[in-house]
Amino acid sequence: MNDTTSGTAGGTGNRKDDHVRHAVDQQHRGPDAGRSSDHSASDFDSVNFVHHALAGIDRDSVELAVKTPAGMWQAPLYINGMTGGSAGTGKINGELAVAAREARIPIASGSMSAYLRDPSLAGTFRVLRDENPDGVVIANLNANATADQARRAVGLIEANALQIHLNALQEIVMPEGDRDFAAWPANIETIAAAVEVPVIVKEVGFGLSLDTVRRLRELGVAAADVGGRGGTNFARIENERRSRGDYAFLQSWGQSTPCCLLDTAGVEGIDIFASGGVRSALDVARALALGATTVGVAGRFLSVLMEQGTAALVEEIGDWLEALRRVMTVLGAATPGDLAGCDLLLTGQVAAFCQARGIDPAPYSTRSTRT
Repeated sequence: MNDTTSGTAGGTGNRKDDHVRHAVDQQHRGPDAGRSSDHSASDFDSVNFVHHALAGIDRDSVELAVKTPAGMWQAPLYINGMTGGSAGTGKINGELAVAAREARIPIASGSMSAYLRDPSLAGTFRVLRDENPDGVVIANLNANATADQARRAVGLIEANALQIHLNALQEIVMPEGDRDFAAWPANIETIAAAVEVPVIVKEVGFGLSLDTVRRLRELGVAAADVGGRGGTNFARIENERRSRGDYAFLQSWGQSTPCCLLDTAGVEGIDIFASGGVRSALDVARALALGATTVGVAGRFLSVLMEQGTAALVEEIGDWLEALRRVMTVLGAATPGDLAGCDLLLTGQVAAFCQARGIDPAPYSTRSTRT
């Protein structure tokens, strides 16, 4: 059967605009709206801190800075890759870059493949650096890119790191998407050896497994962003762009972010970043407690920007960072890394995942006493 699209899915620019519109819509309806069973609760809700009433420390002693392969970041939070490639999304990138600059957190670009096909679109990505000249900016490409294309993308925005996104599920559902993913591992290895900045490989919302992260480490990747299910659902977005909507059965594909973090816990030689379904500062703390070095947010921040403006997004990020600092204060965690020693109760679907994957959740509940 031939792939068909909705009337709004003309060229790359229209597709980028479609993605933004659908992503914001999902913030209101939820990424899993329309599924037959009730999975509205996030797996982050199955990860809870054990409260120790005398564990608290001085809030002023809490330090948010983290060491990443791309250098020291002032906080364990970044604006994850979203958009670019059209006039409208270029404007959004500029506003996101201003928010990143004012909030002093890193920002990742959306896929820069459109620029590689059409250099006239360079400005829709270059604005990330123009508006944020001294900040951490991360380039973004798909895994079909060549080493030369990767160097061009990094050079365009003077990137501090390069994100390579993995989106096989999205491409399979996308009417005009790729259908051949066999070259991805070799391409990633070539790019990691060719560019002069750290390479981060991220999923776009379906999760990274233990086997995948181990393989990425062997390919020379510096960090893996698990990009788990629970945030913006690109299978649903692409299905809504199909005239028949005939791929709804893939909407619940993949592993959630907490499950991915548990699956990849203890892997050495590669940093683990977390994104996908992060709704609040508490979810940031949960992800850090599950072993993430830093946490990326896309859909929530995009929604605030689109509906309330840049100043509101800067305020939102500031509120998140202050709330994270206060959560760490109560938990007795002076640094983000200290959260990995806090006691966690793993319940619900997360505990079921652990059982299915041979992970014992019990030791997580007594980490502080063992430490």
